[in-house]
Amino acid sequence: MDKNSDQIYIDKVLQGDTNAFAYLINKYKDMAYTIAIKIVKSHEDAEEVAQDSFLKAYEKLDSFKGNSKFSTWLYTIVYRNSITKIRKKKVATSDIDDYVMDNYSEGSDFPQIEAIKNGEQQKYVREAINRLPEKDAILITLFYMNESSIEEIEQITNLTQTNIKVKLFRARKKLNTELSLLLKEEVKTIL
Repeated sequence: MDKNSDQIYIDKVLQGDTNAFAYLINKYKDMAYTIAIKIVKSHEDAEEVAQDSFLKAYEKLDSFKGNSKFSTWLYTIVYRNSITKIRKKKVATSDIDDYVMDNYSEGSDFPQIEAIKNGEQQKYVREAINRLPEKDAILITLFYMNESSIEEIEQITNLTQTNIKVKLFRARKKLNTELSLLLKEEVKTIL
């Protein structure tokens, strides 16, 4: 019955009765906000995402085919807008990290990575890499073990070069911590 009542209002909107969309907004605004807040974790951002999602749904209402419930279609828009909002915030955050990336030379802050060359030491490095989160381990492995360039990693991962540099910088810090835990006193001799 909900699907039919939604369709009645959708048809009214498509026929030019823009006020009919208010019914759909009032019916689904709470769940749209709930979905957004679970993802973006900010009340202001969740409100913005919900509003943008309703606007997008209104603008694209003619593309709603009715293969699913209107709510499913709308919540998909909310979900995707929420993910986009998070990605945009992460890009803004990585801009702050650009200063860090511009003011370090690769390996200079982590000489133990550069110093580890022989078999016994490589065993510790591999073990430390295995302890890293999967994405960090992949970047470290590609860059140091496979000697892939930032450009090659960009093609493999679909991440931007700036994002790769930031993530690689952070992964090296984590690797440094893992190596310190593994090697304890041996790290001091490597340094």
